[in-house]
Amino acid sequence: PGFGITCSKMAIATGSQMLGLAANRALLAAPTARETVRSGGTRLFKKQGKASFSSRGSLAACSAAFAAGAMSSMRRRHREAQLSQRMSSTTMLAGEREYDYDLFTIGGGSGGVRGSRWAASQYNAKVGLAELPFAIVSTKDTLGGLGGTCVIRGCVPKKLFIYGSHFKEDITDAAGYGWSLPDGAGPVLDWEKLVAAKNAEVTRLNGIYNKLLNGAGVDYFEGYGRIIDPHTVEVDGKRYTTKYICVATGGRATRLPIPGCDLPGVVTSDEALALPKLPKKMVVVGGGYIAVEFAGYFHGYGSEVHLVFRQDLPLRGFDEDVRAHLKDILVAKGIHVHSGESPLAIEEAGDGKLVFKTDKGSELTVDSVMFATGRKPNSWDLGLEEAGVELDKRGGKVLVDEYSRTNVESIFAVGDVTDRINLTPVALMEGMAMAKTMFGGGEPAKPDHENVPSAVFSQPPIGTCGLTEEDAAMKYGSVDVYLTKFKPMKHTMPTGRGEEEKMLMKMLVISEGFEGAGRVVGCHMVGAEAGEMMQGIGVAMKAGASKVHFDSTVGIHPTAAEEWCTMRTKTRTTTAADVEASSKAPVAA
Repeated sequence: PGFGITCSKMAIATGSQMLGLAANRALLAAPTARETVRSGGTRLFKKQGKASFSSRGSLAACSAAFAAGAMSSMRRRHREAQLSQRMSSTTMLAGEREYDYDLFTIGGGSGGVRGSRWAASQYNAKVGLAELPFAIVSTKDTLGGLGGTCVIRGCVPKKLFIYGSHFKEDITDAAGYGWSLPDGAGPVLDWEKLVAAKNAEVTRLNGIYNKLLNGAGVDYFEGYGRIIDPHTVEVDGKRYTTKYICVATGGRATRLPIPGCDLPGVVTSDEALALPKLPKKMVVVGGGYIAVEFAGYFHGYGSEVHLVFRQDLPLRGFDEDVRAHLKDILVAKGIHVHSGESPLAIEEAGDGKLVFKTDKGSELTVDSVMFATGRKPNSWDLGLEEAGVELDKRGGKVLVDEYSRTNVESIFAVGDVTDRINLTPVALMEGMAMAKTMFGGGEPAKPDHENVPSAVFSQPPIGTCGLTEEDAAMKYGSVDVYLTKFKPMKHTMPTGRGEEEKMLMKMLVISEGFEGAGRVVGCHMVGAEAGEMMQGIGVAMKAGASKVHFDSTVGIHPTAAEEWCTMRTKTRTTTAADVEASSKAPVAA
């Protein structure tokens, strides 16, 4: 009690000068992180008070204690002011249209969560978001989860499985560097342990997404969202009014409508990431990036993989040199490539086996068939058409303008449901631009879809940014092609896998005499760490880098990446006329 009375008297005696000094000291030590402000900084101030007491005596201790109380009050008033400001902002918006929310988002994947968080945290908008309950494997209307396809049953778990599938090759490579195992010893895969660890990680990430929404002040509704009218949404029977609606429902994997497509053991990418048992033999149907990625990792874990696609080469839409190079590597790795074949039917063969038949007479008895034949925008049964939103008649994508706005002024859409560039970082960009357009108070913001770098996590992976050779020639009239193939340094040692890991790098440059001459308009790569390299190249291309910039950059030696700075000899020049002529050439039977 005596100490407390002394403190009180000393504080009164010194007046505002002591309070100002102590408060200034406390402010200098005050935490700046939002989370620490929310906690009141109690631990920091207690620690500060103890140190002051020991070094400067009771006077400084009292000053710090007094200041701590003052700072706590200041923080409380600051938080109240922030809340008042947000409520004022929301009230102002509500006064304009008297809705429950400024924005309501249907879909809790990457784009939906980012757009909602951005609107709430950056523009003080009142935001609600609806997403289905979490599950490892999704359904159309009952199971999903915050994080969406990418986090739960797409990019993240796929990449984790791909990491794991390389270890057997790493052990093989080690023999070329002098390492050995005892006779008969070798790695043993525990598939159930792998799947359980993957499930635990995506479950953790799902929880983080929930915390991110809470931290931004977004109201999360767990249930199926549906649009009732341009300003009303319904979640499991309860309706909410809103100024804006964002549709961010992503896409869903499809199966070809052939006999047997729904038999047990026939899966899509959703189920393939959660198989209870590793298939000894399987068919992957499709030639896109999902198909080659899954074929690669199942092969890495020891499955006999048959990759079946209709065209001559995989990865339609990618650069032709990349496509041909990857096909050669898939064959070199031991994946059975059935190009130019289409599936006819799947039949039960007993003992849990399936018979897969193609139009070329192939019959394969396998444990599982995986369809990787594309994804469909998840736009049906959402009330979009009833609200007047225009959908693509062929594929069902939500049609939007350059600002992600539909033909209904109050309804926007971002991410895969719009089928523009179906990549997670693109959905994030679209979500942030949408929030700025809605609440930024200035010019509407366009997401920039030009020179978006991307990767295919095949084995080895692919990195790409900009245009293919044909597209670049048609757009700019003529491009110079710089192309190199080589065995990576790691496999110059006797690993026995040099042909499986052969690298390709390709650069496209606008030819002299054409507008923009010298600018790099396309970079493509097949080889280890392709995605990591392409991220940096994407920055350079976004900045308008020319071939001169690459040539004048000193490479890092010894790396594969230095090849981007040493490609001096032009391989060929391709013109728009060349492309037109090749497209008219008869196709060999």
